[in-house]
This record gives sequence, structure tokens and C-alpha cells, in this order.
Amino acid sequence: MTQDNIVWQIAVWLIPLIVAITFHEVAHGYAAWALGDQTARRLGRLTLNPIRHVDPVGTVALPMLLAIAHLPIFGWAKPVPVVTAGMRQPRIDMALVAMAGPASNLVLGLIAAFAIKLFTMWQNEALGGGLALFVADNLINFLTINVFLAIFNMIPLPPFDGRHVVAGVLPEGLAEPYARLGRYGFLIMIFLLVILPSIAPGADVIAQVIGPVANGVTRLFLRLAGVPS
Repeated sequence: MTQDNIVWQIAVWLIPLIVAITFHEVAHGYAAWALGDQTARRLGRLTLNPIRHVDPVGTVALPMLLAIAHLPIFGWAKPVPVVTAGMRQPRIDMALVAMAGPASNLVLGLIAAFAIKLFTMWQNEALGGGLALFVADNLINFLTINVFLAIFNMIPLPPFDGRHVVAGVLPEGLAEPYARLGRYGFLIMIFLLVILPSIAPGADVIAQVIGPVANGVTRLFLRLAGVPS
């Protein structure tokens, strides 16, 4: 099996994506638990078992299609439910819960960069060619996906995590109407990621904003780990 093989491409993208998304959702759940909401714990979502978090479309089908089409890989898991009733400062605490997911991805991305450094020092003695290449591709993609997910999810619009951060810092009179945009989250996402780039390529959020920022953070992490980028 080679890097050009479809099964290879799906495996080296889907495995790191599922791990990254699982940690992302668990981070949301633990942050909510720490701030007074027990919902995720009661529903068994404070687990690294990916089956509890996988969304058939967002975690499997869509990333597979994107991998086959050689397009940027992204996806989503089943959102961890959060109820703000038990929180002391619901808007601020919800913003912290929202930031926990992207923060976990940045931590994983930095760990991946150091893992790449260690792997390049160790692989020649420990692994054969095909297996070494498979592990290397997974590590590189794990770094790329985690950084991309962190930046991507901080888009300050629903349905992304960034919307809760914005709602947390807005004055109360503005935060409430802004929060109501959440009901249109899916439509906003389709417009932002599909319709807008097709009618105005210069307004492609992924290509013009998310991609360059994610690439810059990825290069920074590799530099910190001592890996030539």
C-alpha cells in the first residue's frame, strides 16, 4: 500500500481526526464539569472512547470524502451537552467551556510536533519503511488537524466555539440577540464555507484566514520542537 492509495489516505487522515475531535469534546465536558455542570458526566461523555463522540457524517463520511478529493480535512463530533443552570457566571463560564476544546487541540498539536522530532531521531533504528511512513503521515496529519481545528473552531459565529467566546464578552444587551443566531448555525456554516467562496473566491474564510493562521501556528510548533519546517 502506498501514499497514493485511497485506503492509505483515508486512514492517515481519519485516525488523527477522530483522536483530535474526541479530545476536543472531552475537554469541553471536563471544563463544564469543573465549572458546575454535571450533564456530560451523567451522559457518559467524559470518556476518550471515540464511539461516544463520533458523528457518522461529521466525523467519518465528510472527512473521508474530503480526503478522497484532496481538500482540507475538517469535521465535527456529537457536541457535548452543556447546561449553564449550575454555573455561577453562565456567559463567562460558557466562554471558558468553549475555549477548552480548541485549547486542547493546540496542546495536542504541540505534543505532535515534539513527537515528530522524536520520531525522526528514532525511526531508522526501530521501524521499517512502510510502517515508518504510515506513522510519520499520522503524526504530521495529527499536528495539522489539531492546529486547524483549534483555529477553525474559533470563528466567532455559530455553530463554532468562537460564538460562545464572543457572547461571553459582549454586553448583556448585545449578547442575547447574538446568541439567538445559534438557531441558524448550520445555514451560516454552509454559507460561510460553501456558498461565499463559490461566489467570491477572495472571501474564502478557510483559504484566506484559517489556512494562513493555522500554517503559521504549525510552523511555530515545529520550530519550538526543533523540526525543520
